Amino acid sequence: MLKPMLIAGGEVLGPDGLAQVDLRLEDGRIAALSDGLRAQPGETVLDARGLLVLPGIVDIHGDAFERQIMPRPKVHFPLDVALAETDRQLAVNGITTAFHGITLSWEPGLRSLENSAAVVRALDDLRDELSVEHRLHIRWETFALDAEAQAGEWLALPVAPLFAFNDHTTASFHKRTDVVKVRSWAERAGVDETEYRAMLDQVWARRDEVEPAIERLAARARECGVAMLSHDDTGPQMRARFRALGCGVAEFPLTWETAEAARAAGEHVVFGAPNVVRGGSHIGAVNAADAVERGVCTVLASDYYYPAPLVAVFRLVGERGLPLAQVWPLISGNAARAAGLADRGALTEGQRADVVLVRANGDGRPRVAATVANGRIAHLGEPGLL
Repeated sequence: MLKPMLIAGGEVLGPDGLAQVDLRLEDGRIAALSDGLRAQPGETVLDARGLLVLPGIVDIHGDAFERQIMPRPKVHFPLDVALAETDRQLAVNGITTAFHGITLSWEPGLRSLENSAAVVRALDDLRDELSVEHRLHIRWETFALDAEAQAGEWLALPVAPLFAFNDHTTASFHKRTDVVKVRSWAERAGVDETEYRAMLDQVWARRDEVEPAIERLAARARECGVAMLSHDDTGPQMRARFRALGCGVAEFPLTWETAEAARAAGEHVVFGAPNVVRGGSHIGAVNAADAVERGVCTVLASDYYYPAPLVAVFRLVGERGLPLAQVWPLISGNAARAAGLADRGALTEGQRADVVLVRANGDGRPRVAATVANGRIAHLGEPGLL
């Protein structure tokens, strides 16, 4: 049975900023917020004095779990071991809801249909053992035509996924003479470079089938009520094309014009938190911190590095002078709404009891003192809190 919990003495983040109030958690929900709540018999108490009490992080795009599965090319670890370690990393970094970027690709190897299906099965088997909530972000490579049936099936999963349209194939085809890039792609796929180029040519030959498949899967996602994202939109026209299909989130748009067009249409725009932490895009695209300042970015995601969301927010506070109440929703409330989740992302009565306690010493290195997911302690970094 889930014990009630009192989080007392911390600075709690609300819509208007920080206030010293206490939180009572019952049955996985926030039951009360008030100053001076008293501990009840049998209640777990977390002493949050000196700490920020913040909504749990909702990470709508993360694929760092792949490095637990295959830390080096052709070196694989059992999925139960890899996913348990991923769960620990999420909790330590304050992520209470994680959407894992499961790629449905035409490639063999790590991002093959078979491997992705194995990850989905493993997550389902382990769900009750994991400390935070794990969901799927289905990244369908639009040239993976033979994966269409599997994608359509997963759209109806009981725990609703996200569904993203990705086209890395076009760029890969035009870069197929780049020896270094092809070698890295081939290593990930577990084949030699000649075989990889041959597969790429075969897939490219079916390019006329791609657009009808996109339309069918978009219709299927609408039927299932699944939130859709378009990935790496190259321009406003591409964003408009996916908007017309019911795809309401722009993920990692490659130009300012695209991001601005999405915001003008009232859509969420997702950038990578590593972009903020590193001071810019590693591919020379839009600077995410600038996008936040200009009101163009509404969501930050871990992308490939789980510590990034927490660090990015405090960089925006410390280096850009942005209020915490403005930027924390980028990794909590806004992210939850972009994913279609209305039950989390804010510390208000009735919301899911996902809470992260952070020690922010002003040194640009915030530390997670504790993570509470669905009313349970998922990570305790400072035992003295109990």
